[in-house]
Amino acid sequence: MSSPAVQAAKAALASIDLSSYDPQQSRLMDERCILVDEEDNAIGAMDKKTCHLMENIKKGLLHRAFSVFIFRPSDGKLLLQQRASEKITFPDMWTNTCCSHPLDDFEAEKVEEKQLGVKVAGSRKLEHELGIPHSQTPIDSFQYLTRIHYLAPSDGKWGEHEIDYILFLTADVTVTPNLNEIQAYKYVDKEELQTMFNDEGTRYSFTPWFKLIARDFLFGWWDELLKRKGTDGKVSAKRLAGLVDGSRVVKMV
Repeated sequence: MSSPAVQAAKAALASIDLSSYDPQQSRLMDERCILVDEEDNAIGAMDKKTCHLMENIKKGLLHRAFSVFIFRPSDGKLLLQQRASEKITFPDMWTNTCCSHPLDDFEAEKVEEKQLGVKVAGSRKLEHELGIPHSQTPIDSFQYLTRIHYLAPSDGKWGEHEIDYILFLTADVTVTPNLNEIQAYKYVDKEELQTMFNDEGTRYSFTPWFKLIARDFLFGWWDELLKRKGTDGKVSAKRLAGLVDGSRVVKMV
């Protein structure tokens, strides 16, 4: 018997008119996500619009994604972004450095060996959203940790249902924000981020995947990152290799 995700992929519809949304963001909805089953096996491709409609998500439609966390080497602070008001899903919310999708449109982003495809996609989207040059995010500097399977509504119409690859990166980066993607960014330490979470609902709102990752994983991994400083006093994401069993999908649904 086919999985719910496979069945939903066959039955998915994309009937929502995007003319009332921001034109740039609407065009991005034509990009093709990689559809996966519950074990992260690629089963096809479908446009972002179809993948993010709650009508289809409720049927089990599932796609591949990534979440990048950039830490500054000198002090271990994490780079956050606030999503632009123009975003169709989860506008105005604070989140990790970059969260997006590897695309079926690019062969390099479909490569699964050593998580190469999501790393290539991560570098591409860091440049697109934050203006960070590719030269500052070389593919071999990304440290893969694990994959999570989660589902989160954005509103009654849109949502996320993803297998999300968590990638850490330590780098000094130059940020030139694309204001159609992000409206603000900031570096925070652990205490500052916890204070932001404590102010949720008054000063801040957060994307659901970021809250899930922070709740179950982020602060412990951040502790390890800080503990494993080099003799130069700097943190390196590559020193977290082997910290987590990334071979299985962690279900958070």
